[in-house]
Amino acid sequence: MTPKPGSLIRPTVDTPFHIDFEWWQKRDRDWRIYLRNLLCEEHRAQFANLAATEQFDWVDPETAEVRRVDGLLHVLMTHCAQQPEFLRERTSVVESIFRLLLAHGNAPMTPREMAAWLNKSPQTLVRLLSGARVYRGIRPVGPRRSGGSPAA
Repeated sequence: MTPKPGSLIRPTVDTPFHIDFEWWQKRDRDWRIYLRNLLCEEHRAQFANLAATEQFDWVDPETAEVRRVDGLLHVLMTHCAQQPEFLRERTSVVESIFRLLLAHGNAPMTPREMAAWLNKSPQTLVRLLSGARVYRGIRPVGPRRSGGSPAA
């Protein structure tokens, strides 16, 4: 049976999730303040005096497409989240998922894939992520919208 358009489908261990930055923006949450706290020491000092919304041109290495990207988010994903201690810090499961998605450039990941990285049960992760409450903007990937993530 095919679900009706617009009907809710319960996520499974194979449903891809990502960080929906529009979720943060729609709730008047200043996600940049939260993300600044995740920067490594080197970049925390660099971003201390920069404008909160600084953007720059970024060239996609695979497609050569030039896009405007959020500088803070870009540096967090491409440098800080790649540091070994970024994922090793003792954090809650939700925070670990959030950091894992950042470390993978916010590429969609299924609970099954996340579980392999986090040493958790995929069923536990899908239960956590598929409840009525949205944690840190982590949501199932929906239909593609123009613009993508603010990082690239």
